[in-house]
Amino acid sequence: MPHSLRVILVVAAFAALTSAQAPSPEREMPEASTADKEAVTARLKSMETAVRAGEFKKIGSVLVAQHGRVIYEKYFDGDATTLRDTRSATKSITSAVVGIAIAQKKLSGVDARVMQLLPEHARRMQNPDPRKDKITVEDFLTMSSVLECDDWNDASRGNEERMYLVEDWAQFIFDLPVAGRMHVGEKVEPPPYGRNFSYCTGGVFILSEVLQRAAGTRTDQYAQEKLFAPLGISDAQWVFSPLNIPQTGGGLRLSSRDLLKIAQLYLNGGTWEGKRIVDEAWVQTSTQPHARIDDQTEYGYLWWLKAFKSGGKSYPAFFMSGNGGNKVAVFPGLDLAVVVTSTNYSTRGMHEQTEKLLTDYILPAVGP
Repeated sequence: MPHSLRVILVVAAFAALTSAQAPSPEREMPEASTADKEAVTARLKSMETAVRAGEFKKIGSVLVAQHGRVIYEKYFDGDATTLRDTRSATKSITSAVVGIAIAQKKLSGVDARVMQLLPEHARRMQNPDPRKDKITVEDFLTMSSVLECDDWNDASRGNEERMYLVEDWAQFIFDLPVAGRMHVGEKVEPPPYGRNFSYCTGGVFILSEVLQRAAGTRTDQYAQEKLFAPLGISDAQWVFSPLNIPQTGGGLRLSSRDLLKIAQLYLNGGTWEGKRIVDEAWVQTSTQPHARIDDQTEYGYLWWLKAFKSGGKSYPAFFMSGNGGNKVAVFPGLDLAVVVTSTNYSTRGMHEQTEKLLTDYILPAVGP
């Protein structure tokens, strides 16, 4: 074989190998037509003016997609590459990863008992109780385990701020006593859907160890392979516990565009570019009510459920929600996905101002 031909063949083979090994480029969501984008931008001009005037505090970005196409994208802090700390909003991503693990038969189902999956914690557990032995994956997905864990109560033993002070977060949660609830009279009415809601970040963190045990790989790596890579998401920054376990209870940094992809994935029923990523049945089940928070709000599998009222109409939605007023919302009836990021952490009215953006500006701009 002539030397020049051998060189060509070697170069060609190397190029083919390099191409096969190289990661696929990030795939962005398609854009709406210029005319549609300009129309929505014009309708949202008053919102932009209000944000820049300080009427809405520390808004980072607002993105809107309708009918699978990005129709509005505005950055008030940072840009499209900025990784957003949406705090607990990313709990909903943990729900998606659990659904994938169940579909792939890595995890038997939502009724899997957590103590049986993590016996090393069960053996060292304080405050032993048969009811704790029966805690399931679903209990943590719905914020309704029997554990005395309530992030909304500063006096709660399981408040997440106390968890962050110790090394072994999972053991901290397992060691909690069973919660008690006072009641008037001897008769106790059963809660809606048979579950008492109590917001517990630590319980969602335990799902990280459950997923690692079930999948045989660390949860951040499993999520990258099974969820993020198929969506073209390559830049995800996790928070880790002192024992180097990914925090599935919040703090995962993603760009606003990548958060919009998650919303669109669920709006699509779990498919992306024609490929099944999350089972449709899981999408439906996880965005149906399993616990009641208050008269207006219910909870699925780490997804919030609520109808937003705007212009005399009511628009049902399921959404991711995090400290600061961060929201990633899906409105199935409008074929609409919305991302609002904010760094207005731990302030009074942080969620109300995001809801006002939705009801007073965004929904009127894109609704029927």
